Amino acid sequence: MIPIIKHVKIEGPGLITRFFERTRYQTKIIELEKKDPLPESFDDMEAIIVLGGPMNVYEEKKYVFLRDEDIFLKKAMNLGIPLLGICLGAQLMAKAAGYRISKAKKKEIGWYIVNLTENGKIDPFFTGIGDKPEFFEWHEDRFNISARNMILARTRSCPQAFKLGENAYGIQFHFEVTPEMIEEWIREYDQQILDVKAHEVMLDTYKKRNKSGEMCDKLLLNFTRIIEKRRS
Repeated sequence: MIPIIKHVKIEGPGLITRFFERTRYQTKIIELEKKDPLPESFDDMEAIIVLGGPMNVYEEKKYVFLRDEDIFLKKAMNLGIPLLGICLGAQLMAKAAGYRISKAKKKEIGWYIVNLTENGKIDPFFTGIGDKPEFFEWHEDRFNISARNMILARTRSCPQAFKLGENAYGIQFHFEVTPEMIEEWIREYDQQILDVKAHEVMLDTYKKRNKSGEMCDKLLLNFTRIIEKRRS
């Protein structure tokens, strides 16, 4: 079983669901906003995927479920369960591991070239996607991890991917998004999109949708290989 932790209604698994429907893996969406409980047992848990959300990791008083999620992620990392965090999910992983989360110098909203580091180029998670792939971004916070060997990718503004231990990956960009999801985010988060041109974002999105889907499938295939390696 692979639980997929969801924080808000409009930030769902997107292309992740499509991928896992074609595999042997079973997934279960846990909706924290609806007060779904996190699993108490890690038995038979093959991996965990943590999605994004508009909240910040330091807003635990406002979003009480973040406290329980922090404890849950700490336990999962201590057990070595394969973890994949996306955007807020990555920041929550970094926080659970003891790293600081802060405001980035600038928001990243739209499509960006992501540069793999030397460690990223040889890491199994990024096998087959090239040195400078392009992914969709929507965030204002960043994780502050100083150890260079842990950072796998970055844009000009901030780190984009890190690795904790052997099986835990935090990814700042959204490889899971569909055009429909981005359209909904633009409507819902309209105050955040004011400094970019929404119609240009959507034009880019529809131009890149096929390539984006291929990239998502490659990354998730790589992640399942990491899961299988741990099992063996």
